[in-house]
Amino acid sequence: MLVLDMDDTLLTDDHRISDLNKKVLLEAQAKGVHVVLASGRPTSAMTAYAKELEMDLKDSYMISFNGAIISRVKDDFILFEQRLTPEQIHALYDYSQEKKTHIITYLDNEIISETDSKYIDVEKEITGMHHHKVSSFKSYVDRPAVKCILLEEPSYLKGLEKDLKQRMPHLSVSMSKPFFLEVAQNGIDKAESLKLLAERLGVQQNEIIAVGNAGNDLTMIEYAGLGVWVDNVAPELRDKADIIVASNNNDGVAEVVQRYILN
Repeated sequence: MLVLDMDDTLLTDDHRISDLNKKVLLEAQAKGVHVVLASGRPTSAMTAYAKELEMDLKDSYMISFNGAIISRVKDDFILFEQRLTPEQIHALYDYSQEKKTHIITYLDNEIISETDSKYIDVEKEITGMHHHKVSSFKSYVDRPAVKCILLEEPSYLKGLEKDLKQRMPHLSVSMSKPFFLEVAQNGIDKAESLKLLAERLGVQQNEIIAVGNAGNDLTMIEYAGLGVWVDNVAPELRDKADIIVASNNNDGVAEVVQRYILN
């Protein structure tokens, strides 16, 4: 099994799968390797890429929302799903107000927030989802949602990560980009969902390669038989993987596939 983070790992900075990455991933699947996309993205913002890799023609799965949903590409079958409760989301909203950050969640395939921000614009660009700006976040979000993201300037937000983990130890908290602090239900992360999927597909831990670049990838990097960072990994994480390959803009994923699968 080859498990790939998407943004800043598989995808170039302009959100493309390079020709070489696509070529070798198709070859890996032809050899019987399970290719899994594992992203903080909403499921709908992953599907086009999965189909570009012809994952809809196979028994292939995606791990979306940082592990909160596992779905099969060909028919959208949900293997696993875990959501935050409205009460948890409202507590996160109160925390965001206290700490003066923006906060978003996702309902009905839309990004929900009370505010505009250049960081919310990044999420709009990445996902292609409609941004629904509401007058009252807590009134509008009255049912479970998969995750929330707190957004603010990177150096400030990084300082909140430890504080939020201490304030809300019952939730899963991780950085996916320097300006995205992601929060999901307790126990939800990429590694936990990867374990569940691997068991479902009969893949052993030592048969898994995982590739990523950010804090929300760390658990799967540490879990996999071979954990790999691309070269543009956050500096504080560089020593946490087994190997480092070329950057997302220089076909780092293809390097992994060629070295450890095709050869």
